[in-house]
Amino acid sequence: MSTKQQLTEDMKAAMRGGDKHKLGVVRLILAAIKQREVDERIELDDAQVLAVLEKMVKQRKDSISQYEAAAREDLAEVERAEMAVIETYLPAKLDDAELDALIEAAIAETGASSARDMGKVVGLVKAKAAGRADMGVASARIKARLAG
Repeated sequence: MSTKQQLTEDMKAAMRGGDKHKLGVVRLILAAIKQREVDERIELDDAQVLAVLEKMVKQRKDSISQYEAAAREDLAEVERAEMAVIETYLPAKLDDAELDALIEAAIAETGASSARDMGKVVGLVKAKAAGRADMGVASARIKARLAG
């Protein structure tokens, strides 16, 4: 079952179960997916749906940090709750050892030897770790590995 089909089924289940919070978040997700499909005139596949979900999580993280800086813990808590629901549709995150192994494999595959080759390595890691790793963390590790 594709992620979009899963979202639709979860929306129906939330309607039947009366879970207003989950229903609202799933509708937000489906609206974001539909918006991108209309804008680009394409049907999104699972990888593209994952990209939409990752973008939504990143937006929530940014909002949380801004709300906390403004001492609006009530709004930050709403964003955290939305982010928790969105993250249930993302694949399991890579642990540190798996991420390091993936980086080492990408470095070996691209033949990278210096920081100038970082773009090739980041591109390969991003493709292989789609939705399963924070690319900010991965980029920092790649940079450290190529520098040292």
